[in-house]
Amino acid sequence: MSRPGPSERTAAEAAAWLARLESTGRTEATEAGLRAWLDADASHRGAFEKAMDLWAILPGAAALRDGRDIGAEPLPDNRGMTRGRARSLALALSFLIVALVSGWWFTGQPTGYATAVGEQKVATLEDGTRIALNTDTHLSVRYEERARNVVMEDGEAMFEVARNPARPFVVKAGNKSVTAIGTSFIVRKTGNAVTVTLISGKVRVDTYSSPVGARPVQSTLLAPGERFAAAVDAAAMVTPVSSEAATAWRRGQVMFNDTPLSAAVAELNRYGGPQVDIADPRLGALTVSGVFATNDTAEFADAVAALHGLNVDRDAGRISLERQGAAPRE
Repeated sequence: MSRPGPSERTAAEAAAWLARLESTGRTEATEAGLRAWLDADASHRGAFEKAMDLWAILPGAAALRDGRDIGAEPLPDNRGMTRGRARSLALALSFLIVALVSGWWFTGQPTGYATAVGEQKVATLEDGTRIALNTDTHLSVRYEERARNVVMEDGEAMFEVARNPARPFVVKAGNKSVTAIGTSFIVRKTGNAVTVTLISGKVRVDTYSSPVGARPVQSTLLAPGERFAAAVDAAAMVTPVSSEAATAWRRGQVMFNDTPLSAAVAELNRYGGPQVDIADPRLGALTVSGVFATNDTAEFADAVAALHGLNVDRDAGRISLERQGAAPRE
């Protein structure tokens, strides 16, 4: 017999904790033990919440919660619980464990994850997959029996996927679908533009004629160090990219290599703080190279000004890059 995987063990432990609460009540010792278990791993809280949701609809559980026993007998058992209540608890618990460890465990409602502007967050899913969310990102996760699905609404996230060939990991972003088995990659969605950067392993990017399509109109396989970029109605491009540069935001940095100033400013402004603008649009064609902190737009503006001989004007929480000798703004 094969040993249960991490998700099945977590499901069984969640069911056991719920049964303990139902049988002994919320004693100080039980509460302390439950809190310790919930804090031990990021997947435990989601498993326990799912167990509670399922418990509410399982046979015998409602009667237990209402204080009624199915087939109750007047004689208490050694624990002070009527035999009928003990049987009801055992029946409900058996249903709960089967529901959690079987397909019901994978077909719950999607779980949403989000970050505010300037915020980053790491979430560990039930199978050990890690998702690092960059600034202003919104996505949802839904695990099913034969697939692990993520919908990227907007923003940027890095996925370190736990290998499981029987349950592909799929990220949907607009009319793009990224499929992986066990790998590390980044997906970014800004409006209709989607980029996929492969750090390690293999992924397939499928393009559909609409956000929800039956068959892809194009499929692209990426190798490590490649970036796929396309808008909904534009041809896709695959270009080489440095993994160090692609993951710089995980270290609170951005890396530019002869990047147009307009694009560099737009990238830095994603992270909040004083916003940088370019007073003369013609300055946007100037190029920028270097490593900059995502939380210090003022330092970036000073460095660019020194490099290209520009002025920096600070006013009302904004930073403007201007040509030297430009007339002051009203």
